Parts: sequence; C-alpha cells; structure tokens
Amino acid sequence: MQFGFGIPTRGPLATPEAIASMVTKGEELGYSIVTASDHVVVPRDIAARYPYSDTGDFPGGDTGECMEQLSLLAFVAGRMTGMRLLTSVMVVPHRQPVLAAKMLATIDVLSGGRLLLGCGTGWMQEEFEALQTAPYAERGKVTDEYIRIFKELWTSDDPKFAGQYAGFSNLTFLPKPTAKPHPPIWVGGESVAALRRVSRLGDVWYPIGINPKHPLDTHAQFAARLADLRRVAEAEGRAPDSISVAYDAIWYDETREVRAFDGSRRIFTGSPAAIAEDVAKMKEAGVKNVILRFTGDDLSNVLERMGRFMQEVAKR
Repeated sequence: MQFGFGIPTRGPLATPEAIASMVTKGEELGYSIVTASDHVVVPRDIAARYPYSDTGDFPGGDTGECMEQLSLLAFVAGRMTGMRLLTSVMVVPHRQPVLAAKMLATIDVLSGGRLLLGCGTGWMQEEFEALQTAPYAERGKVTDEYIRIFKELWTSDDPKFAGQYAGFSNLTFLPKPTAKPHPPIWVGGESVAALRRVSRLGDVWYPIGINPKHPLDTHAQFAARLADLRRVAEAEGRAPDSISVAYDAIWYDETREVRAFDGSRRIFTGSPAAIAEDVAKMKEAGVKNVILRFTGDDLSNVLERMGRFMQEVAKR
C-alpha cells in the first residue's frame, strides 16, 4: 500500500514556499504520490452541481482562486526526486489534446518518468463555456477520444488520428514520455461510464467515495462497486486483474468520526486505530494507493497531520 497527498491550488498555503515545504516533508515521511486538482477558471455564478458534496456547492467557488494544474506540477517536479506526480484529476476536455499531450510528456520527461495521468470528464458547465471547449454534453465522448489521442502521440513513431473532435497527421511528436509505454492512466469517476472508460482505456480505477449518486464511503459499498468493475471489465473483454485500484479519501479526518451516507462511520474518519483498519481492509480488497487531503490554513498544522498519519496509521 502506498500513500499520497494533495497540495493546495488556492488559499493561504498556495504559495511557492508552502508547497515546497509540503513536498519536501512528504518525501521525508515516505509518501509516494503528490497530487494537484484541476480548474483553469472559476466562474462567478455556478449553477452546475458539484458531485462530491451533499448540497452540490463547490467549496472553491467562494474565492474563484485556482492555480493551473500542469504548471503547478511542473513546479513541484523540480523540487522533489522520489514521489510521483498525479493529476487528480485532469479535466481532459479542458485542453486541446495535442497541446495537452505535449505538456504532459514534458512533465514526465523532466520528472524522470514519474507522471501519473488522472483523468476526468469534468462537471462545471460554466467553466467549459469559458474555455470554449467541445460541447459540455459530449464531454464523456471527448474524454475518451482525447485519451486515445494521448496514447497515439506518446507511442507512435508516425502519429495520426482522425476523430470527431480532433485529428492530425504528418507530425513529429518528440520527446516521447520517459514512462513506457506511456504514463499510467488513472480513470476517475464512480459511474458505470467511468468503469467502462477504465476498462477500455485505463490502467487504474480511481474513485472518490463521497459522490451522493454513487456512495463508496463504507467498505461494503466499495466492495460492491469493485464487483461491478470486474463485471464491466469482463463485458469489455478486459481481464479484471489487469486494472489496478486506487482510492481518494478527500474527507480524511483523524479527529472525529463522520457519518457515511448510510449512517455508519465513514471510512478514513475517527481514531488512528480505526483508520488503520480501514487501510488494512482496502489493501485486502486490492487497493494499491490511497490519496489523502490534509486541509487547513496553517502550514505547521498540515505538516504535523502528514507526519501523524504516517506514524499513527501507516506504521500499523
């Protein structure tokens, strides 16, 4: 089992100094992955429903602040030597695919092959409109096509593609990513469509457990969805064991128990002993990576919590 943590893209800790301190401390403590989330712009008025809260309110909508994800990860890549860099997740339709493939390949080369491409379809229609992307309603199809484009550009000596949303030929695409055959593709999402996407195009299924439409915040719910993944993979002609599994516990809280959607204790909340048991059960279920969020406005507190997890939970 390996552990990762997220760095801030907004707020008082979204500074070069604080981010560098978190990354340095994370490597010292033995974390394996550092992540950054993805918004390019945040519209002032958002009617779209955020999928990971009970109310549908977006927690970043109050200030509208956000650093650009790939630029931030490039900055982080130059300040560490061991951890891997995960886009958690990149909203694939936000960026023109050839340019995005080049930016991602550059990060992978400069980091020595440590990029992990977390992929998502996005949810904020107003942001899509501001970026003048392909139609928001078709974002699932766009995501699938763009992932195929990434793979073509990253692996082919004579890349060419003719799709519904993009196409190219007569290109030299160099340098290729250091990771072979390409950076691992982590597919985010909890829906059946996400399970199909990872079965067709991905290497790792990477859900968040607190989607009210698809709750995975208890061990029983997560086990049931893993069974769904196996069925979908087999239906798509994919060996289920060829798909690795990660889990994003963005609500991690070692100070109190939080109620799950079914009223029981939400996993990754409560005492360190209870959370250590959650980790053990996840490992038994086949989860290889768990990503945590140590939120807060005080750097010393965030660093302390990062250390406490490794000392009181991971070491168990």
